[in-house]
Amino acid sequence: MKSIRVGLERRRVFKLTVRELQALSNRELADLGIHRSMITRVANEAAYGK
Repeated sequence: MKSIRVGLERRRVFKLTVRELQALSNRELADLGIHRSMITRVANEAAYGK
């Protein structure tokens, strides 16, 4: 039961991170050192540590 909660929380973090990064302009992403094509990878690392 705990692992389900952990999985759901990680998925929530992933989706929130993607949503927030997609809302940024290309300039704002560049200031963070992130290219738009990297958003999924960055969100994966934030949520799952991979």
